Amino acid sequence: MEIEIYQLIEGARRARGLAVIIDVFRAFTVECHAFARGARTILPVAGIDEAFALKRAHPGALLVGERGGRRCEGFDCGNSPSQLEAFDVRDRAVVHTTSAGTQGVANATGAEEIVGASLVNAAATASYILSRAPKAVSLVCMGLDGVRETDEDTLCAEYIAALLRGESPDISAEIARLRETSGRKFFDPALQDVFPRRDFELCTQLNRFPYALLVRRGEPLRVEKVEVSP
Repeated sequence: MEIEIYQLIEGARRARGLAVIIDVFRAFTVECHAFARGARTILPVAGIDEAFALKRAHPGALLVGERGGRRCEGFDCGNSPSQLEAFDVRDRAVVHTTSAGTQGVANATGAEEIVGASLVNAAATASYILSRAPKAVSLVCMGLDGVRETDEDTLCAEYIAALLRGESPDISAEIARLRETSGRKFFDPALQDVFPRRDFELCTQLNRFPYALLVRRGEPLRVEKVEVSP
């Protein structure tokens, strides 16, 4: 198995084989939590107008998304796992657009298969990849707004790559250090309406969820939860 780590939007465009689009803060953490709370399906889109169109096409859908970290105007919920807790998503579709994660999904057009990943489902993602046994794996770190590399996404990619090689690394210290680097914004009192402190906790619960996020191609794209064996 050939494993490559790519960065940002350009990395998503270069992805081949099985592409793992990684967004720890916060897109694919949010999607894992949405499925845990009973969401029926998730519809990832690149554009805000497209998101509103899908909302109209799927009555009862929940609009979730951000630009610059802030909830999109007219949306139900920001791209925040803690804010999502205020909504009943059982048996509902979630329309999801973000500055990084869903942009990576939209741009990975050269990949044969796409999954979304974050720290909360990293081991499950590795297990899914191993079950598929692809010749090539592209681990794409989406970073900040898809244009600037971030520590948490690179850490997640390196962790998944290690698992694929049969290693069992302890990354607890690296996760703790995120508080002082790219996770610092979650501890800023002035930004709690945008980056709640609880989001940091929810985004860094390593391997909390036993499922992969598989993107099904079609019109529209759909994400489904795939349970994997430990």
